[in-house]
Amino acid sequence: QVQLVESGGGLVQPGGSLRLSCAASGSISSINAMGWYRQAPGKQRELVAQIANGDITNYANSVKGRFSISRDNAKNSVYLQMNSLKPEDTAVYYCAAGEYFRSTYIFRHFGQGTQVTVSS
Repeated sequence: QVQLVESGGGLVQPGGSLRLSCAASGSISSINAMGWYRQAPGKQRELVAQIANGDITNYANSVKGRFSISRDNAKNSVYLQMNSLKPEDTAVYYCAAGEYFRSTYIFRHFGQGTQVTVSS
């Protein structure tokens, strides 16, 4: 089993920044990709950003230029730096872990989520 624990969510004003962190533990030897998803009230869960070994990254169009994903392999952790936050970024953010194979991300594990609220 893979355990994912997120932290760093909270309340921030529009235009502000937050940094989410996710630490992975357990059976992580097969994990070579991590990412972030989000789910707003009444909406489906959507991809935010992904990162694979070799620092291959992918972002949702809605966050390109504002969000940055990074990883620390030594700490089995992934981070999401969120800048210029907008009210529409309000959602529960979920960490994800899985495999990157033949240019495809396959996420099999998700964390419990952390709330991000952007409001004045």
